[in-house]
Amino acid sequence: MGLFDSLRGRGKGGKGSKGSGRPGTLRKATSSDTQHLDSWAAERTGVEAYVEPRTTVTETTVVLIAHDGEWTRRRIDSLEAAQQFGRKRSIPVYEVAKVGYPKRMREYTERQKLLKKRQQPDN
Repeated sequence: MGLFDSLRGRGKGGKGSKGSGRPGTLRKATSSDTQHLDSWAAERTGVEAYVEPRTTVTETTVVLIAHDGEWTRRRIDSLEAAQQFGRKRSIPVYEVAKVGYPKRMREYTERQKLLKKRQQPDN
């Protein structure tokens, strides 16, 4: 491996390939992504979907957020696919770029950080 290969994403094991075998190619949503979203939503109440737009490094993703702020994120094919997912499951779908994330999500993440910190032994 050359000195700058890891920065270019061309190191051993195809780093940067995102599963396609070609460096820089983004991984598309898979059936396992949808299965995860399905089961996660079915096990929680008050679930809403927040669609994150595609970027140069990540495909379109959807964040499912439960009533208590617990959340999960997975790839999805498009905004339209997220809307269809929501309609099929009676889950409201929002665009993060337009509405932002709900406060309960940030609060949940902070609570999890505090719990994790408390569980770590003192160094």
